[in-house]
This record gives sequence, C-alpha cells and structure tokens, in this order.
Amino acid sequence: MGFSTKQVHAGVTPDPTTGAILTPIYQSTTFVQDSVDQYLSKGFSYSRSGNPTVRALEQKIAALENGKGCTCYSTGMAAEQVVFQATLSAGDHAVISDVAYGGTYRLATKIYSRFGVEFSFVDTANPDAVRNAIRKNTKLVFTETPANPTLKLTDIAAISKITKERGIVHAVDNTFLTPYFQRPLELGANVSVHSTTKYFDGHNATTGGAVIVDSDELEQKMRFHQNATGVIMSPFVAWLTLQGTKTLSLRLERQSANAQAIAEFLEKHPKVSRVQYPGLKSFPQHALAKEQASGFGAMLWFEVQGGVKAGKKLMDSVKLCTLAENLGSVETLITHPVTMTHAVVEPAERLRVGITDGLVRLSVGVEDVEDLIADLREALGKL
Repeated sequence: MGFSTKQVHAGVTPDPTTGAILTPIYQSTTFVQDSVDQYLSKGFSYSRSGNPTVRALEQKIAALENGKGCTCYSTGMAAEQVVFQATLSAGDHAVISDVAYGGTYRLATKIYSRFGVEFSFVDTANPDAVRNAIRKNTKLVFTETPANPTLKLTDIAAISKITKERGIVHAVDNTFLTPYFQRPLELGANVSVHSTTKYFDGHNATTGGAVIVDSDELEQKMRFHQNATGVIMSPFVAWLTLQGTKTLSLRLERQSANAQAIAEFLEKHPKVSRVQYPGLKSFPQHALAKEQASGFGAMLWFEVQGGVKAGKKLMDSVKLCTLAENLGSVETLITHPVTMTHAVVEPAERLRVGITDGLVRLSVGVEDVEDLIADLREALGKL
C-alpha cells in the first residue's frame, strides 16, 4: 500500500462485533481471560501492558515508518525517556545533537547524568565530529533532524553508517518531518522517535509519543520499559490520534506549501534580517534536505531587524498567527524559543548552537497562505 492508503487503513479493521468502521475506544483496565491455560490467548490482560486501541495506533505508525514495531507513550518526552532507558546504563555514554529540543537537553543533563550516564552534545551535521566523539562506552547516538529550532540537518545515512560500524544504536527524532516526508529507518537508523502531539495529532488535542524500531530485539526492549515504567498512552488519546493520522499527508502537503510561500515572502522583506527554511535555495543544507526527505516540512524561523525588542513586538502584534509553544497543528503557531521551548538551556549553550535571543519560530498551519502573509506583513509594518 502507498503511504496515503496506509495512513487510513493500516492497523485497523472494522469492529468484528458491530462492524463499526472506527476502532473502538477500549476504555478498560482489565481484560477477562477464558481460563488459566488460555491466559493471554486474546493478547491483552491489563492496559498498562497493552490495550487494543493503543495497539492499533502502534501498528499503523509502524507501517508508516516501515518499522518492525512501534510502542506509544503518554508524551513525546516519555517516548524519548524509554529510548534512553532501553539503551543506557550507569557508566555508559551517549552522543546527542548539539541543537535539540530543550526537553532533550533537560532529560540528559538534569536527570540521566545524575545516574552516571555521560553525554556529549555534538554537531551531528559533521560526521567526523560524531566519529571523534564516540568512546568505548558509547551506546547511543541520538540525532534530531531537522533540529529544533534552528532546522540544522543531520545526514542520517552517514551517521547510521558510523554507528553500525561500532555496534551503537542510532535514534532519530523525526517529529518535524514525520514518516510522510522522512523515514530514518530506511536510511539506516535503528530507532525513529516522535512526539505524536505534533503532526500525527495535528489539532492541538492530545499529548503522546511513539518509538519505532528496526528489530524485534529493540521492540522487546521498548515494550518492556513501556510496561515497567507505566508511561503509556491512554486509549482515548490513541483513538483521537488514529483519526488525526488519517489526514497526515493532506495536512503536511498544505502546511509545507504554505511554509515555502511564507519563507519566500520573509526572505524578501526589508525588515527581516534572516530567514531559514530547508526549501529555500539559500538554506545551507538545501541539497541534503532534498536528498534525504521528500518534503521540506512546515517549520521555519527568522529574525527581524531591531533584535530581541523588535522580535517580541512582532510576536505580540500578529493576530492570525497564535503565540503558543506547540507545533504541527492546523493552526499557525508563533514561538519565541528562548523564553518558551528552550528556556531550560543555558544561555551560553543556546548562543553556541545558534539559538539567538531574537529567533522567531513559526509552525505553519493550513490557513489560506494569503491571510498568513497579510498578518505577518501587518505586524512587520509596526516595527
């Protein structure tokens, strides 16, 4: 099946009892067994260990990523936490992209480092830097591409080649592009991680996460930690995400086209000092963006002349673009990473990796692009 067919049909079948076209919400903690000898013959016993609604979403997302299996979680950070738990122990070392979501930085430096795990934040856009950072005790390379919020890219195939040579797990945060535009497992990665809160949901309605793997062994590890730690996705969230996933490709096509038009508008505006979007020819890694992904996504960032003060005035002046922290929804969201998504990252570290105080992040939605451009033009006119 093609991607659009799979996003509608994979993992789900009409309910065998009623014929309902939508997978039911199995809002139950407990599943009755026919006998002791037939324990788990129906596949489920207790919802922390597995739930039919959640399992349907896991099967669908695994199919979309062309993975061996998928496990779903209560949030994207819960999914990332399980990847760390399944691959790292005290005394181990991990390499992480130097530009990453603030929650990733916090999880590594404020939590896992307390338990004897060492982390190196490395420019993963440079394969040699990754190769040089790997130690004898390195067990995980965690890359985020495109990176949040600078959109710096990592060559997934190049890094996967390095990790395979060393027997190290390569996990990729694929939230920004989703499997519709980019499939890390097909490029050699072992794990693909998502915050399903973003594009899979697409409607600012749920929080969730997913981990897709390339082997039965890794799936068993993820499922063990999913059950042991209890960071599970609820049946109702899974049901809502199942519905959102059906239109993933349609939304992303519109959002990506809108983002391209807005980026081109901003690039020509006299009050915009800099704009970055992988679809622009001026983007430093434009060739890599075309090579490893089939689309450029709906995220962009820019800076306005006048620095931080002007950037804040712009964000306070827009009317259609909504000032909020999430991304990937049908609504266009405008964000100030330094005070919102990346506030937990030390100022010196932010500046080192290019997250400036005046950076404005835009998650482009499905509105009429003419209206979005008019909104931005009016706000820019007030600077």
